[in-house]
Amino acid sequence: MDANEPADRIPTGIPRADEVLEGGLLPESATLVRGAPGAGKTIFGLHFLTTEHGRDGTNLYINLGEPTAYLERTADGFGFDTDAIAFLDLSPSGDQFRTDNTYDLFRSGEVENPSLVDAIREEIEAIDPDRVVIDPVTEIRHLTPDERQFRTQILSLIEFLKGAGATVLLTSQAAPSIPDDDLQFLVDAVVNLDVERNRRTLQISKFRGSSAKRGPHTVTIDDDGMAVWPQLDPSEHGRDGAMERLSSGVPELDSLLDGGITMGTITFLSGPTGVGKTTTGLHFLKEAASRDRRSVLYSFEEGRRTILERAEAVDVPVREMIDAGTLTVEEIGPDELTVDEFTHHVRTEVEDESAEIVMLDGVTGYERAFRNSGSDPEHQLVKIARYLRNMNVTGLVTNEVHQITGEFRATERNVSHLADSIVVLRHVEYRGELCKVIGVLKMRTSDFERSLRTLEITGEGLIVGEPLSELRGILTGTPDWNDDDG
Repeated sequence: MDANEPADRIPTGIPRADEVLEGGLLPESATLVRGAPGAGKTIFGLHFLTTEHGRDGTNLYINLGEPTAYLERTADGFGFDTDAIAFLDLSPSGDQFRTDNTYDLFRSGEVENPSLVDAIREEIEAIDPDRVVIDPVTEIRHLTPDERQFRTQILSLIEFLKGAGATVLLTSQAAPSIPDDDLQFLVDAVVNLDVERNRRTLQISKFRGSSAKRGPHTVTIDDDGMAVWPQLDPSEHGRDGAMERLSSGVPELDSLLDGGITMGTITFLSGPTGVGKTTTGLHFLKEAASRDRRSVLYSFEEGRRTILERAEAVDVPVREMIDAGTLTVEEIGPDELTVDEFTHHVRTEVEDESAEIVMLDGVTGYERAFRNSGSDPEHQLVKIARYLRNMNVTGLVTNEVHQITGEFRATERNVSHLADSIVVLRHVEYRGELCKVIGVLKMRTSDFERSLRTLEITGEGLIVGEPLSELRGILTGTPDWNDDDG
């Protein structure tokens, strides 16, 4: 928030929407909530009037579209308490227009009759509301013979409400056939609710007198109502930390890494299926737990139960680590979360739960999990990596390459640039046997050992052998060896 912005804000009552609005709406302002039918405008208004802060005052819902009974049923369905709301039913089927004389207002050309405006003014003066919702304000357009008079009436109404000390929400049925550009000019803030490709979003296109987070931000609606999941902006986050080393607990692997992984950097563990990427990552988490450092593992490929069983089989006591609070394991399947929801989970673990290591197990599964969320998963992975670095959190990412043998590739996507370090694991044929090797391809923060070592996965954990100085051509897929080197 800018230093010149007022400290007082009016909460919307929608989880995390106020984070996007840098604290909430400005007091005694008018906000236009616009969107297509079904975008969530009415739910937005109900949240605004039933929030805990809203219940401390008087609230008025002026319903020009749906009758009060419908709105009350909608509110009940989400568990909203409408006791603190006064409804002024100006809908075509509402109590205010049950007689022919008043219902005539909905015929064109009746704008000289001031009954509609008078009804609103009388209600405002009678209850002196702190918050007012007019839903939808675009219905008033049907009562006016021209656009000029519509704008004059709306501006007069807004100024009257703000002058009475109310903070106002107006909803608009945004559609190409019903433009609302004029309304956007008249209000202080514009909130856009969109539904596209099964993804709901919120975006602030105008916020007079304040800043707001750039969107679009994911919106979800469930039995509890609406929730906003702000888009991750790595530039807004940062903290200092020492350039320490994170050991794997395996001396030979640490030797390859010149002592271990540098804290606050991103390391890719890259190789084909079954080569030991996840197991290698788990050893870093085990060593971190022994130093009372907290980790979180997001599994995109395997179930949580499978992860726990595999870890125990290689002497990584994940259940003990979980019980001690040094490890959290979360399984995330396809379409369970949007990318914005996931990044919120990551932020919660880092900022609220003090996680120092975040492991993303499976880039392929990560992309599959979020491919229908309306965002580019690869672009979001870049942002997650930047966020972790800025927060001095160590990132471990397992990346599967589908070619089990043959010419080596560090990744099969354009993501290798994200990595500060790349540890490669390979299946090779050595002296007539299939075995695994491990090496370091890249480390930005320090020197590293450039040899390859054998890798075994046993019931006691990882066993990393001596450098294979006699091997040649492993990364080309056609290794050979020189016995004279031994």
